[in-house]
Amino acid sequence: MSATSTSRSKSIDRFYFWTAIVSSLIIFTGFAQTFYLKGLFGTPVLSNLLLVHGLVMTFWFALFITQTRLVAAGRTDLHRRLGVVGAMWVVLIIIVGMATAIDAVRRGATPVPEVTPLMFMAIPFFDVVVFAALVGVALWYRRRSAIHKRLMLLATLSILAPGVARLPLDFIKQGGLPMIIVLTLLPVIICVAVDTVRNRRLHPAFGWGGAFVIVSWPLRLMVAGTAAWTQFAAWFAA
Repeated sequence: MSATSTSRSKSIDRFYFWTAIVSSLIIFTGFAQTFYLKGLFGTPVLSNLLLVHGLVMTFWFALFITQTRLVAAGRTDLHRRLGVVGAMWVVLIIIVGMATAIDAVRRGATPVPEVTPLMFMAIPFFDVVVFAALVGVALWYRRRSAIHKRLMLLATLSILAPGVARLPLDFIKQGGLPMIIVLTLLPVIICVAVDTVRNRRLHPAFGWGGAFVIVSWPLRLMVAGTAAWTQFAAWFAA
């Protein structure tokens, strides 16, 4: 590998690390009042399930930061060892994520007044499905780092919507769900664009992986409004 290629690779790895930092800050800021700093804001007490969900997701973002930093530092040996923990943690994320979505339906919770809890369940449900699919393929290609790291990045970016929706910004509240979707997909588009410019080509993993994340949003919105989804969600949450 030439010196130029090595330098470009290290620069991209650092970009992944800082993307992980920014993603984590979005989650922290969004959930600061209701989770991380709730003692300062006097927000309602959380159920045990929501506390567990918060801790599980916090660990994932902390692990992702650590993993991207290890790669940037050239410590791929430690990265692989921690990857075993990450793979097992994904199973926990899927279980707790689905349980939380079901709990929200049972409580009648919906952050978007114009949709019912059963309709809104399509969003967290597909969040978990998209995340699990991307991580699953990334783990399958764990020995092909170029594919693996791009899909892991997309998987993490795909679950930013809950944090984005809770950012204390008036234009997000005024824009509603369309604004949340745009801001959730923006990091995906930026990362794909930056990676493409730096490598002078669109990497296939970013091509189909990014398209998968983007297309999943109009798909889940269309599905949420169908009678079939309402029946499935009611059965799933029963």
